[in-house]
Amino acid sequence: MTAVVGPQQALCDQYDAALFDLDGVIYLGPNAVPGASQAVDGLRAHAVRVGFVTNNAARPPQVVADQLNRIGVRSTIDDVVTSAQAAARMLQETLEPGARVLCLGTRALADEISSVGFTLVDSRLDEPAAVIQGYDPDMTWPRVTDGVHAIAAGAQWFACNLDLTRPTDLGLEPGVGTQVNAVRACFPDREPLVAGKPFPALLRETERRLGSQHPIFVGDRLDTDILGAFNTQMDSLFVFTGAHGVRDLVEAVPQERPTHLGYDVRALLAPVRRATVDGLVARCGEQKVRLIDGALELEEILPGRDEQLDVLWAALQLLWKLSDDGGLTPESWAPLQGLDTLH
Repeated sequence: MTAVVGPQQALCDQYDAALFDLDGVIYLGPNAVPGASQAVDGLRAHAVRVGFVTNNAARPPQVVADQLNRIGVRSTIDDVVTSAQAAARMLQETLEPGARVLCLGTRALADEISSVGFTLVDSRLDEPAAVIQGYDPDMTWPRVTDGVHAIAAGAQWFACNLDLTRPTDLGLEPGVGTQVNAVRACFPDREPLVAGKPFPALLRETERRLGSQHPIFVGDRLDTDILGAFNTQMDSLFVFTGAHGVRDLVEAVPQERPTHLGYDVRALLAPVRRATVDGLVARCGEQKVRLIDGALELEEILPGRDEQLDVLWAALQLLWKLSDDGGLTPESWAPLQGLDTLH
């Protein structure tokens, strides 16, 4: 899917839109990731549309946009797409118009479902055609069990995402995935239709809303962001400002390997980082990596971040190729531990 471009062309010039995960990419807790606001403004100056994508179905898009503006990242409600909106689209494509839906989520999710014409009901006794689960900090056990009974009676089962945890200023807390698992325990042979990453519906809904034909998705997690882009046949940029790091990249399975690599979102405005592999040697920029006697040999790792990223990108291309060919031992990646400070 990667376009062929001139050597000094900015990465973003290959794409008509840039879609961003939020936590760990655009902000960390209450603060913007350094360079995020400048990068977003720069993309708009390049006539690249911008979309902010979140698995969180508990907050309305306007609340997300307001948060972004507070931290200096210019945005409007039209720039934000949530898994609640993607879930509403899924229901439209699956259910009859005006069908009854039992919503196990916040008012924000309920509002998205009702806004596309479905009838919200309060109980399985109302014979819903579908049950939709989204994160709700006030979820009660009776509501979950009511959903189980509705599904057992024939209601279709949907979930906004399967995230088991969610980050907070106090640490990790259970996410909606834990509530989905409670329902799944009663239906071991069934799975919900899921809107959020890494499933395709959320990114496809964002493409549709932005009118994009060739977007790139930017994320900090391989198992949700990069895999989600892969599942949507979308190019991806991995950044080091959030959850995953060097070890995760080295051990990534093919569908979790990014198309591009950068330290933060400003990589979109920089020239494309390219690596070539020739036998047991890989190069990126002025950096060279080779495999000797089953182990990686790196040239001196320079202190500059760009040089470190070039070394890493060359090494990853070589490691991934040899790993896929079955000719690599786990010890081969050990020299890359010197680059762990990128995370």
